[in-house]
Amino acid sequence: MGALGIMGAALLGQVPGTDGGALDFTVRVETATRYGGRDFLWYHPRVAAIPGGTGDGPSVLMALQKHLIASDHYSGLYTMSSQGGVEWQGPIAIPEIDWVHEAGGVDVAVADVTPGWHAPTGKLLAVGAQVRYNARGDQLEDVPRAHQTAYAVFDPATSRWTPWRTLAMPGDPRLNFARSACAQWLTLADGSILLPFYFGPSAEQPYSVTVVRCAFDGDELTYIEHGNEVSLTQGVVRGLCEPSIASFGGRYYLTIRNDLRGYVTVSDDGLHYAPIRPWTFDDSEDLGSYNTQQHWLAHSEGLFLVYTRRGANNDHIIRHRAPLFIAQVDPERLCVLRATERVLIPERGAEMGNFGAAAVSSNESWVTVGEGMWSEDAWTRGGEGAVLVARVIWSKPNRLFAAP
Repeated sequence: MGALGIMGAALLGQVPGTDGGALDFTVRVETATRYGGRDFLWYHPRVAAIPGGTGDGPSVLMALQKHLIASDHYSGLYTMSSQGGVEWQGPIAIPEIDWVHEAGGVDVAVADVTPGWHAPTGKLLAVGAQVRYNARGDQLEDVPRAHQTAYAVFDPATSRWTPWRTLAMPGDPRLNFARSACAQWLTLADGSILLPFYFGPSAEQPYSVTVVRCAFDGDELTYIEHGNEVSLTQGVVRGLCEPSIASFGGRYYLTIRNDLRGYVTVSDDGLHYAPIRPWTFDDSEDLGSYNTQQHWLAHSEGLFLVYTRRGANNDHIIRHRAPLFIAQVDPERLCVLRATERVLIPERGAEMGNFGAAAVSSNESWVTVGEGMWSEDAWTRGGEGAVLVARVIWSKPNRLFAAP
């Protein structure tokens, strides 16, 4: 593990706390692993804290996979593990959550995976998108409901994973394509789970967004209900996709990807959401984040958004997907406070649009990303094909974090 010295222990700023004091945080950017070859990239790293931490910090599991260079062609899932981020073990291939090979040369993977600890059952649940590939790596819609949501369960008591299983959804044709992918999700007090979805009749039609409430008994994930369906009526392109959810101040927030801009909305119950609005700064200027993910860092003293955007001397980056920014959100006006914006992970030639964000302790939240090395320019500008961990170290304990 190495540190990205340009940001090592850099003070990002002070933001107003809900208790009237200032919430400070520092950031330390470190390298979990790197790969200098040209045949794959480490992609979609996301972490979850699990029981067993020591004085060195939380025990953390990272899920990640190989991007196999062809568009959206992913390997089976790998894992890394660390005690407080001090040393990383892996990546390790896990047979139970690898590709499933079917007749006719079809490989079935689960991509865009987000792991999370489910305290009521003492299990780690990983949720992602089922994807079918031919030998060239093309995504297939060759069978009914080819694009669904899959999950696997890790039991820390045995260190074993279950194989991937598909979450059974209602028979409505509008759910023929139904993915919870790249999505931050929540465990509620009663043990049920809120999973943000994007869905549609097929992969060729514009997507809408909803939140699904599921039961989880430590083994099986079961659909209970879903909330209202959020759609675009203008500038649809592919519609809405890759929503992520956060809970803050007794309400629930969704940030949503769209080809032209990011969107945000709010709910009182986690299922039924107000009409979406584009992400803007507090001066009403468009945030400039488009066709990529945004994710949340929720602290008891403030709600934060992590994102990429235009206008950062980054026209050479695909879709302006670097650097990664962090800023505080006004939870009432649903906008980003421009004065709080800071660079979280600097740009060094690689794109960083497919990232994860999670609290790992009451003192730290981590943002994880694999560098997208899509041109030689990325290597010459300093990219390393690295998996980077930005440790956001809070000055006040985060009371929203429930210790495993």
